[in-house]
Amino acid sequence: IRRVAAGGRYVDPQIAADALSDERCPLTDRELDVLRAARRGATTGQIARTLSLAPGTVRNHVSAVLRKLHVSTRQQAVLLAEERGWI
Repeated sequence: IRRVAAGGRYVDPQIAADALSDERCPLTDRELDVLRAARRGATTGQIARTLSLAPGTVRNHVSAVLRKLHVSTRQQAVLLAEERGWI
């Protein structure tokens, strides 16, 4: 309280630790949408219908996710994104 009253700042230690260890997500919002749908086991066609996208667009998003995360399957991408708290 004294620090803040003197014009300083207080940052909760847990928030500071989380911010320092937080790895930035390289995925776009739409790529995350596709990944969330894939997490539920949806097919490319189902994801396309759910998100109002063309199947080819979904495939492009999936390819971008795999490339950005340096993994080779949707399942690996989902696991990595879950571990890092992105989805």
